[in-house]
Amino acid sequence: MALTKLSNSGQVAIPSKIREWLNLQPGDSIDFVIGEDGKVYLQPAKIDARELSGMLYEPGRKTVSLEEMDTAISQCAGESI
Repeated sequence: MALTKLSNSGQVAIPSKIREWLNLQPGDSIDFVIGEDGKVYLQPAKIDARELSGMLYEPGRKTVSLEEMDTAISQCAGESI
């Protein structure tokens, strides 16, 4: 476990072990995310696109063609979320 202390100005030093694991460099931006479980997660704001490979894969999910994607996009065009 990597432990650090909060300064009077609300700053923390990220332990070297964590910086290395996340490949953080001086000047990098960091996101703090509150998960559904109530825990706070720290992640680099920049991600190499190669790390996204397979991110949306779900076994058994039906694949869709480019035409099906285009149709879905055109049907929802102009709708706000």
